[in-house]
Amino acid sequence: MTTHQARLDKSYLDTKRRQLTDLREKLLRTRAGAEVEEAGVNTEAGGGAREYEDDAQKLTTLELEGNLEVRDTDRLVNVERALRKLEEGTYGISDASGEPIPKDRLDAVPEAIYTLAEQRALDDKAAGR
Repeated sequence: MTTHQARLDKSYLDTKRRQLTDLREKLLRTRAGAEVEEAGVNTEAGGGAREYEDDAQKLTTLELEGNLEVRDTDRLVNVERALRKLEEGTYGISDASGEPIPKDRLDAVPEAIYTLAEQRALDDKAAGR
């Protein structure tokens, strides 16, 4: 048994699998709800008298929700990767360095596929810092 396997026993991995599966379903439901809401706004805007201020508010709301959708999409990608890592037997190992991801991080962010330092570096790079 490897050190990694001893650190993350079957019971722990089963718990993470359930958490990740539940999280994936929640993210998919949220995405579906957002699509229905956006379709409703588009239908509402078609025809009839319009208040441009209302349209501006709706567009601002849709833009903010779009940003949340991007975040949720990124999170869904990580959830899917974490589930594959569970199947591969590499859950809890960083995709970048092969280093173990601390259990505290996995408890807080079950879909983590990088150590905290690696994730921060990736986030900083994406933000242009």
